[in-house]
Amino acid sequence: MVFVHDRRVRLPPLNALRAFCAVARYNSIRRAADELMVSPQAVSQQIKLLEDILDVTLFERKGRTIESTEAAVVLSRFVNAGFEEFAEGVRRITIQKYKNRITLNVTPYFATRYLLSRLEHFRRSVPNSDLRMTTMVETPDFARDDIDVAVQWGFGEWGRLEATLLIKDYKVICCTEDIAARITQPEDILNETLLQPVLPNALWRDILKFLELPEPTNVDEISFHDAATMRRATLSKMGIGLISKIDAESDIRAGKLVAPLGINVLDDMPDEHIPGFYLVLPKAHRRVSSIAQFCDWISKQDWQDVT
Repeated sequence: MVFVHDRRVRLPPLNALRAFCAVARYNSIRRAADELMVSPQAVSQQIKLLEDILDVTLFERKGRTIESTEAAVVLSRFVNAGFEEFAEGVRRITIQKYKNRITLNVTPYFATRYLLSRLEHFRRSVPNSDLRMTTMVETPDFARDDIDVAVQWGFGEWGRLEATLLIKDYKVICCTEDIAARITQPEDILNETLLQPVLPNALWRDILKFLELPEPTNVDEISFHDAATMRRATLSKMGIGLISKIDAESDIRAGKLVAPLGINVLDDMPDEHIPGFYLVLPKAHRRVSSIAQFCDWISKQDWQDVT
């Protein structure tokens, strides 16, 4: 038995699903039978069994041809993905080159600012590892996207996924000197365009509450998909940005930005309102030795040291 959305679902026989995938792929029972090396009658019996179990019509018979119904189109995506997962699992435990493969997804900012310069150290520490890295802001679907482990920006809430804090991402309210000249008290920031990340877009709201400012009812806001773009927008005088402290300190030293309310004004926000970069993965993935080694390595790094 498996549980889906708290409803108990009885999975159909594997042979029926294999036959269904082949028929859906070709829209032909004969071609499916040739692929599976069985008779067309055997394939037809498996399709009828599957339709009876699901109480759904999967194929419309039109003379000598058949066409997939909408239900078949939807089901085939998930069943094909399932068979691909089965194949990947078999490869992982039977073919040596797949045993040590680690597919990592990292937010673009963490990859460029923290991780890339250290990957060679991991390769030396675990010489037999085969690390593959992708970058994506949103939390991946670990099964669908074939991801083993991820580093995500957020507040530590990922449902049933295991999440371990790597480093806090303290923010600094920054703007150019031209805009800062109009800010003499905290309330003045409500008169400017507020730049914020798309995920999550409640960060400014928590900051304004922390500064004991009223929640604005009519304020200009622009959301950005990633931290680097928001930083460039701040440098371009588009508004007031929330810049990671490591970047804010660099830009302030270079005279590019200023922190009108002070560089440490947000450091004492409640922990639950301070974002960070988290190691995120399904708990079961740690049972794979190569993934466990990577998790152990990345958790022991001093991410405060980015020199």
